Amino acid sequence: MRLKTFKHGIHPPYHKDLAAHKGVERAALPKAVVIPLQQHIGAPCQPLVKRGDAVEEGQKIGEAVAFVTAPVHASISGKVKAVDKHPYPIGGKVVSVTIEGDGSVKEWPETGGALDLGSMSPEALRDAVKAAGIVGMGGAAFPTHVKISPPKDKRIDTVILNGCECEPFLTSDHRVMLEFPEKVLWGMKAIMKVVNAQGAVIGIEENKRDAIDAIERAASSILPEAKVVPLETKYPQGAEKMLIMATVKRKVPVGSLPMDVGVVVNNVGTAAAVYDALMYGKPLIERVVTVSGNSLREPRNLMVRIGTSFKEVLEQCGGLKEDTDIEVISGGPMMGVSQTTLDVPVIKGTSGITVLPGGDLKRDVYRSCIRCASCVEACPMALMPYRLGDLGRVERIEEFKDWGGLSCIECGCCSFVCPSKRPLVQWIRIGKIKVRESERPGTA
Repeated sequence: MRLKTFKHGIHPPYHKDLAAHKGVERAALPKAVVIPLQQHIGAPCQPLVKRGDAVEEGQKIGEAVAFVTAPVHASISGKVKAVDKHPYPIGGKVVSVTIEGDGSVKEWPETGGALDLGSMSPEALRDAVKAAGIVGMGGAAFPTHVKISPPKDKRIDTVILNGCECEPFLTSDHRVMLEFPEKVLWGMKAIMKVVNAQGAVIGIEENKRDAIDAIERAASSILPEAKVVPLETKYPQGAEKMLIMATVKRKVPVGSLPMDVGVVVNNVGTAAAVYDALMYGKPLIERVVTVSGNSLREPRNLMVRIGTSFKEVLEQCGGLKEDTDIEVISGGPMMGVSQTTLDVPVIKGTSGITVLPGGDLKRDVYRSCIRCASCVEACPMALMPYRLGDLGRVERIEEFKDWGGLSCIECGCCSFVCPSKRPLVQWIRIGKIKVRESERPGTA
């Protein structure tokens, strides 16, 4: 049977074998953490603590003051050493809370029982998700309570869980599905109740056959109506619009959201976090992180406390190989962000840390476009990246918008296949930034 998928896309080297067979291990408790007050799309949190305050693991330290935001919590117990700006893995600096740990570990009750969803209203479930500070854990970090709060005129009939994990090297979602399938399914069941959806679909790439089997076994008793859909292994299969098309054959129009076609999409790790919040009252203070790459001594999948430095995480994986030129990426090589310091912290959206020889990423000096249309053939959004790249580079904003530049999902397919090695994604990002700047109030 032909596997379901979307049009276009690419097949980069996946390198999943480095960590896919490594079970999730608990990382050592950090002696100190740096917790950014903005680990999500939307408004930053307001600090609730100050230097010298004692805090407990799980205590809220950042208050959400807008709808599109999510609170943050202390991932360890100890004393606040600073509330100031700190380097951030996505770039720049953000206000962060530095906590020096006291070595204690809070016990979250492992009851082992089934989640009693019948005793909670949809509103109470949504409030619990918000209070736990849960965001999309596939990397986008969109506040989950916002995603499961569609307007009343948006009828949601299907919840889709994203188990594709198409980014090379990363295997954290794979291990979550394999080791915690019950959490994933109970979390999905809770999300379905919140949005009053009857349909349940889990999309998983075919290269994770053991995860497909694990989810199907768990679903038989927890959520029998769930449909597990094996998908072709192709990048970017896990992009939201691509996943919706591949699994339920619905096209999300330009400028629209999944809720406009009756769908809510969440990551499998997000669903597991929802379970922990509802079952144990545990906020999002740790997550599974894949630490992998050809320049790392011991690739592993670690359960890491939010705020742990990249340096400390890498040390627990044997450190870096003695290559002369090494690139450390937050995320994977296709959509990840290259780091200039290892002092940045693991955040809620850190699905992986990838370590590669610098030569694997550095491109030759780019050449002129040869109009081969390789980028057009690869683009999953059916755009013309060669044109958008040029328009973004020279900041021809109106033309950039007219050619659909704002629809680009920045997956990197175009740059990957370009024989002239043109940095198309970077140029398109410039165009999108300039569009946003031009639309700010008071801008001429």
